[in-house]
Amino acid sequence: MILYIQTDPKELGLSQQAMADAIGLHVNSWKKYESGQAMPSLDALKKIATTLHVSTDYLLFDEHERGPDDTLTLQFEAVSQLPENEQAVVREVLESLIIKYQSRRWDSARKAAKEES
Repeated sequence: MILYIQTDPKELGLSQQAMADAIGLHVNSWKKYESGQAMPSLDALKKIATTLHVSTDYLLFDEHERGPDDTLTLQFEAVSQLPENEQAVVREVLESLIIKYQSRRWDSARKAAKEES
């Protein structure tokens, strides 16, 4: 697994040494992260994300690994144009569907575990 750094620290005016200093690491550790020879700890990941002003998801995932598919993206863009009160309704409906789906998955896993024992 290679740390996916889309934001180049040099674009922010940070040398490798400055980046290492900003996150409290030795410069060799930073070089290993950049080259994929080592993976940062969770604490280092948080510091890298903070320094680069990005989320940890942005660092760890390719552009299309975490976002919604194109159809949902267009729908979310359309929802963002709705008045705030209607956006709240959409959020509530989505949350309800997500909870329903998760509880169904949890119940199925619980039943399967019970059958195995």
